[in-house]
Amino acid sequence: MSDQAAPGGLIGVGVGPGDPELMTVRAVRVVREAHRVLAPSSAIDAVGRAESIVRQACPGARIERLVFDMGEAAASIDEAAKTVVAGLDAGQRLAFVTLGDPNVYSTFSSVAARVRELRPRSVIETVPGIMAFQELASRSGTVVLQNTERLALITALDGPAALDGALGDPTEAVVVYKGGRHLPAMAKRLAAAGRLDGAVVGELLGLPGEQIGPVADAAESPAAYLATLIVPPVNRKSDLREAQKGRPDRRIGEQSELDPSELESSRPEADDAVRRAELAGRAELAGRAERA
Repeated sequence: MSDQAAPGGLIGVGVGPGDPELMTVRAVRVVREAHRVLAPSSAIDAVGRAESIVRQACPGARIERLVFDMGEAAASIDEAAKTVVAGLDAGQRLAFVTLGDPNVYSTFSSVAARVRELRPRSVIETVPGIMAFQELASRSGTVVLQNTERLALITALDGPAALDGALGDPTEAVVVYKGGRHLPAMAKRLAAAGRLDGAVVGELLGLPGEQIGPVADAAESPAAYLATLIVPPVNRKSDLREAQKGRPDRRIGEQSELDPSELESSRPEADDAVRRAELAGRAELAGRAERA
């Protein structure tokens, strides 16, 4: 804990899409200076993706899990907010780590809103993070925007129909989050709109099992819940084939280890770092229980 850190505050920290090298210097510093680091998880014994990134980028960081139930989101958010408020009342500086950016489709924003209701004078800040579509664009060689082109960032949580309104302008790029289960239906919509060529999809970015490929090659099976889709403006090509030279040929949707019901978490069996983090987390929990 730095002597210069301000007491009492909640900070949403974006940790990027998966690769710990994409966690910013500011994010690392804030995590190290925090009195407590909170991470979302689908279960108390599950290492969430944000936690796995932080454990690799900030070895030795002590991380507390906040369990979020997809079926009872409101109750989970209330419980998380109570944990945060207790820390704020004790004068603690809390870092809430989250995938991507804390201000874009993040659990953090819901928790922060509830904390503001409970403690209106609370100090709440955010640290921006690299987003999944930026990593996917880089890895696939896709230029997302040029000149006066615009970007539509949408979520397909409610189904593939979310694409329909965004595809009307051929000069507008479209990024789709959290719609992997609808990939086949979205591919059909892209084809019908003449926007399939150049569209790319990626899942588990920066993690074991990462898969990146043209949407046209992945249209037959669903992808992971946290898959990201980029539809560039018409006549914009990606250099995906060139970027993937020398890399294993894997199809989207094959061997995906992310349960669509999970919130910002996965447990990729092949990743030694994540397995070590999970064992460390369980040992930490056991130690707390023994001390109690």
